[in-house]
Amino acid sequence: MARILFATWDGGGNVPPLLGIAAELRNRGHAVEVIGHQAQASTVEQAGLAFTPYPTARAFTSQRNNSPARLAASWGGADLGRDVVERARTTGAELVVVDCLLPGAMQALGRAGIRYVVVEHLFDGFLPRLLRGPIGLLVRLRGVSWSRGLDGAAARLVASLPSLDPASATTLPASVEHTGPVVEGRPAAPAEPTVLVSLSTYAYSGLAATLQRVLDACADLPVRVVVTTGPVVDPAELRLPANATAHRWIPHAELMPEVSLVVGHGGHSTTMLALAHDLPLLVLPMHPFVDQPMVGAAVEAAGAGRRLSKKASPAQLRPVIEELLGDGPHRAAAARLGEEIRSLDGTRRAASRIEAVVANGVPAAG
Repeated sequence: MARILFATWDGGGNVPPLLGIAAELRNRGHAVEVIGHQAQASTVEQAGLAFTPYPTARAFTSQRNNSPARLAASWGGADLGRDVVERARTTGAELVVVDCLLPGAMQALGRAGIRYVVVEHLFDGFLPRLLRGPIGLLVRLRGVSWSRGLDGAAARLVASLPSLDPASATTLPASVEHTGPVVEGRPAAPAEPTVLVSLSTYAYSGLAATLQRVLDACADLPVRVVVTTGPVVDPAELRLPANATAHRWIPHAELMPEVSLVVGHGGHSTTMLALAHDLPLLVLPMHPFVDQPMVGAAVEAAGAGRRLSKKASPAQLRPVIEELLGDGPHRAAAARLGEEIRSLDGTRRAASRIEAVVANGVPAAG
């Protein structure tokens, strides 16, 4: 048995992959604990995992529209790094598994001589763009080397689909391995045409307005429309057509087997879950600085969906939704990607790779 600490942050789609891997390791008999922001306590505990909030790191919540400066201060914060190191020492953790967006934790662990593994819950091909962009610059100005933190990891596990990740076309460092998306799924079989609309639990600007345009586009279509708004948008804010219902939260894993099409924001986690159910997607990226435009472009290039602006009008959205609801090559492309995701078994592969890094871990087959 090994003692393993997972370091995360209150973002949204970054959380399920780390918790999925943590739960798999716990089920294998390892002592696993998660450290994160206080707002994550219930999510982590509902997953059956021990949780400790950051004791001194600045407060952070995804339910506000955080500026690049605030993101850089949280992700690259020395206070968060100190909290992770102190908790690792207190619990006697032999390994820390770190979210790839926490360079402050990576730097602190490296300086403390504590081994760590990085989980990339996005395309590896997006990281260079992020590090060169505004948030990466702000992190560097705080004296944190994000690239050195990534290079110092005992392993970098990319919880994504190799055939969609632009990095797969390059020669990756030996420490980088695509273990596959941390999702489960099966081919969807809806009883009636159904559209799932979900545009993130994070407080991106324009969420409610974009949701409303999608609803207006779907009005009078012969389909059932299910909207999950998350904690940021109140369903009461939306004008619902007769064929639509809106909910703050329903587990997507429960909905997707009954869905025909997913209209999403290009969040990596939601996209991979949809594809794991052989579902095509219409992607409306909510922010240019994150990975959503790249995810949408990859889905479109693979033939498994379309990408439009979040400001697309109902008149622009409606024919694309109608096209994607129908039969066509986009369904075959989504099914091909779904089969690839299911065959990778990303949760098991990532857990086994982590076990192989831990000195007294028990590596599993595969």
